[in-house]
Amino acid sequence: MIRRPVAALAALVAVLSLGACSGLGATSNNSTATGGGVYTSIPVSERDEPVAFTGKTWDGETIDIADYRGKVVVINLWGNWCGPCHEEMPDIVAAEKQLRGQPVAFLGLNERDNAASAASFERKYEVTWPSIADEGGRALLAFRGVLPPNSTPSTLILDAEGRVAVRIGGVVPSTLTLTGLVEDTLA
Repeated sequence: MIRRPVAALAALVAVLSLGACSGLGATSNNSTATGGGVYTSIPVSERDEPVAFTGKTWDGETIDIADYRGKVVVINLWGNWCGPCHEEMPDIVAAEKQLRGQPVAFLGLNERDNAASAASFERKYEVTWPSIADEGGRALLAFRGVLPPNSTPSTLILDAEGRVAVRIGGVVPSTLTLTGLVEDTLA
């Protein structure tokens, strides 16, 4: 008798999990989009001040987000330990390839991996942009009020002035959606 409720619960969990990862949903502003990502575009008149943060890559290179002013910047919070990060990375890599030659830069933020784990992930997906090894979440603090705690994966698009223009909570919906959001921000 005990097995029947356990089996029913397991079936419910399986169905809900499949729905969450199925890619169902529309791609529209402030909605659940394909892949489970929810995005919000922030009108120019409502954008906060430019974000400010620095950090070091696993190779010891210092990155200052202020050096990216004049470009639209796609910032992806990721980790090798994060299953949804693996799910979305092919779309982010494809978007970066499509946007090459435009005033766009990509940057990663990773607060939990070690250098070997991060390098393994980046090799697997052929990630060509730098990532900040954000131990303790110091760079992530620049997005207080924009991102909720435990927000990996998330992707932010900064306008050329360094202000948050788009917030994607969860998995990037698709290559098409990401490139469209970046192109909208460029315009």
